[in-house]
Amino acid sequence: MSTETVSTRPFPDQKPGTAGLRKKVVVFQQPGYLENFLQSIVDAAGNYRGATLVAGGDGRYFNDQAIQTLARIAAGNGVERLIIGRSGLLSTPAASHLIRTRRAAGGLLLTASHNPGGPDGDFGIKVNTASGGQASESMMEAVYRHTRSISRYLTAAVGPVDLDRTGESRYGPLTVEIVDPVAEYAALMERLFDFGGIRSLFAGGFTARYDAMHAVTGPYASEILHRRLGLPADWILNAVPLPDFGGGHPDPNPVDAADLMSVMTGDDPPRFGAASDGDGDRNMILGPGMVVSPGDSLAVMTAMATEIPGYRKGLAGVARSMPTSRAVDRVAAALDIPCYETPTGWRFFCNLLDDGRIDLCGEESFGTSSSHVREKDGLWAVLFWLNLIAVTGKSVPEIIQAHWRRFGRNAFSREDYFIADAGIGDDLLARLEASVSTMIGTRCDGRPIRQADVFEYEDPVDGSVSGHQGVRVVFEDDSRIVFRLSGTGTAGATLRIYLERRIEDGPLLCRPAVELNAPLSQAARSIASVGDLTGLSSPTATV
Repeated sequence: MSTETVSTRPFPDQKPGTAGLRKKVVVFQQPGYLENFLQSIVDAAGNYRGATLVAGGDGRYFNDQAIQTLARIAAGNGVERLIIGRSGLLSTPAASHLIRTRRAAGGLLLTASHNPGGPDGDFGIKVNTASGGQASESMMEAVYRHTRSISRYLTAAVGPVDLDRTGESRYGPLTVEIVDPVAEYAALMERLFDFGGIRSLFAGGFTARYDAMHAVTGPYASEILHRRLGLPADWILNAVPLPDFGGGHPDPNPVDAADLMSVMTGDDPPRFGAASDGDGDRNMILGPGMVVSPGDSLAVMTAMATEIPGYRKGLAGVARSMPTSRAVDRVAAALDIPCYETPTGWRFFCNLLDDGRIDLCGEESFGTSSSHVREKDGLWAVLFWLNLIAVTGKSVPEIIQAHWRRFGRNAFSREDYFIADAGIGDDLLARLEASVSTMIGTRCDGRPIRQADVFEYEDPVDGSVSGHQGVRVVFEDDSRIVFRLSGTGTAGATLRIYLERRIEDGPLLCRPAVELNAPLSQAARSIASVGDLTGLSSPTATV
């Protein structure tokens, strides 16, 4: 089979964000657009000739066509073996696990994570390295530089690849292995968690709902939660993956997981609820009428990790992204283990995981995971909580309230302001960064400001420095506001404001976080001049 060299021209808009390249489907459908980006990945990675790569996606619209293009580019560049999830499906954590167990050179994941799908929705491609984790900032910057000067891509006339037949097939020099996307991941979960205890929980009448949001975790939930653990099949909501996610937004938060929220806040709700996102790496944990904040979830997991079979040896350390609530910091101090604060972006945890410095990590956008893979893992978090419930006999609210009584509470909420003109968002954040030196010692709405800075991270493993990672404002009472622009959208800009109030004890412990943080919300709008600069008088979303 001969390789064809195809002449091409650069596209000006292929700069990756925090988790790869995400654009509208119609952008990726432009002739040569996907080919250019894939070739740039290959060239920036330094040659995949003779290598094994893992590939798959979240089943969104254009996924099937993109995998065929990926196979042609892989063959054209001398890739020896391509491991693909059956039907092109592979959750992000399952892909990370496959990369590691198969000793692959890396992975190419076709996903836009929690972004909407369909012909008018989003598509994306993410690069994973041989560790199973996201490519570094330096590698993705090299990819971007290559996209700006690319003049050719290499392809071979393989295919069409049969994505539905499990097993190996030869396409010229390329071996394609179609694998069950769930099997190896499910086996890993059985090694980490007490499946017998969770089965007994469900057999004893424990009620639950899991919302797969018509995304990739539907087959994973059906196999693990239903077939292996005994959760009734009709308790798995939206279980069939659809190219447009059923017209929904596959983001596990109280707004977008409306089906699940209506069940958990209705009459006679189940005792447990959970959801995952488009590619299966995010999670939301609920009790009856209660959403567990991502920071509280990470803190509880850290405090109770030794109750779980896979973590009985204890934890080397923990890490959280900077905007995530500091609840886990209190737990780490009590356990006398390190707690690292990183920028947003899972890649920053990977060095810490690979170096053995941490075993649990989490970020503010409903992402939690551990050293079992190098990606965040939604279904893993669900199983962790079910295992805690099984071993303690306590409900979600009882576990959370006991944690607050022991460690105090960091009441946490997030406000999103969508700004149609991305330039306005950039200007707003630049003004904030320029003003931090004048904030310390002043008051905002009567609250003294103790600290204000622009977060900069020096990686303790490789010494790399990442600047301009968000603005932090801390008040005398240890309340905190964080400002940053989201890097996951495909249009405009989203200003994210994270609000956190520290409560040690008393009647405020169990009040709603949004209510507790209302004064901080007002202060944040004042500090950033949100209304004056954006014209927005209230958030477009509150989480």
